[in-house]
Amino acid sequence: MAKPLVAFYWCASCGGCEEAVIDLAEDILKVVEAVDIRLWPVAMDFKRSDVEAMADKSFAVSFINGAIRTSEQEEMVKLLRQKSGLVVAFGACSHLGGIPGLANVANKKEIFETAYKSTRSTVNPKGVYPQTVTEIPQGKLTLPEFFDTVKTLDQTIDVDYYLPGCAPPPDLIMQAVTAILEGKLPEKGSVLTVDKALCETCPLNKSKPDVLAIKEIKRISEVIHDPEKCFLAEGIICLGPATRGGCGERCINANMPCRGCFGPTKEVKDMGAKFLSSLASIIDVDDVQEIERIAESVLDPIGLFYMYSLPSSILRRKQGV
Repeated sequence: MAKPLVAFYWCASCGGCEEAVIDLAEDILKVVEAVDIRLWPVAMDFKRSDVEAMADKSFAVSFINGAIRTSEQEEMVKLLRQKSGLVVAFGACSHLGGIPGLANVANKKEIFETAYKSTRSTVNPKGVYPQTVTEIPQGKLTLPEFFDTVKTLDQTIDVDYYLPGCAPPPDLIMQAVTAILEGKLPEKGSVLTVDKALCETCPLNKSKPDVLAIKEIKRISEVIHDPEKCFLAEGIICLGPATRGGCGERCINANMPCRGCFGPTKEVKDMGAKFLSSLASIIDVDDVQEIERIAESVLDPIGLFYMYSLPSSILRRKQGV
């Protein structure tokens, strides 16, 4: 009996999701034994033309990581949607927009000016920017179009399931692969992990007081945190109350606060707004000037509260640019 065909593909991402597959260690042998990986550009030499030649729905499932930043990425995910029975948004960038999605605080012009002109290390006296089409004596050179806005995978194609995390933990990857092979998947659109806040399973939850109340916000780099105490109770911002659990509390166990890579539970519409509401409710200060001082102590609120989720938020991007 022929093995199910599987595709792995990456878009705007760092490569960590590819490493997560390798982190399956010996379990990757079980995956290879059960499926035929027919597309995995980072590891094997496959061509776009090979995928185009396949019949529709040839892939049992495509695992696609990374946000959508360029026209090439958009074209490839649309092709994989056509050729796949199931599509899984693999990791925080495809699920929520991820770190690449923070570029939505600017537009294409501003990004190009920063990358190719205004930084001190850039030597570009003619101010040349990348062009989608360049004519040279030998012919025409083309580059993918760089979109003004970073998009999530499901803002581009229909997505069946979401495997969260930066990067997804190996145990969740194996559980997802097993569920797909055995046909034991939940309803379409599900995030393939628990649907409860990280705080519920956090090992520091027992140290959190019944009523949280803080008078200042501290940065983790500025204090020596007690590894036995709740970060929020110490005034250190931790997105655990607004973040879905199931990650194995990897950051917490490394004495670092949660930054939200698993995304929100299904009841939450905007992850950053949800946490801002939670944070405002525990600031135990009445003086207006003191409140302003506390607010100003958060140096990068978008990068902190929307670190992984700006493109999937209600705002999606900076407006008016």
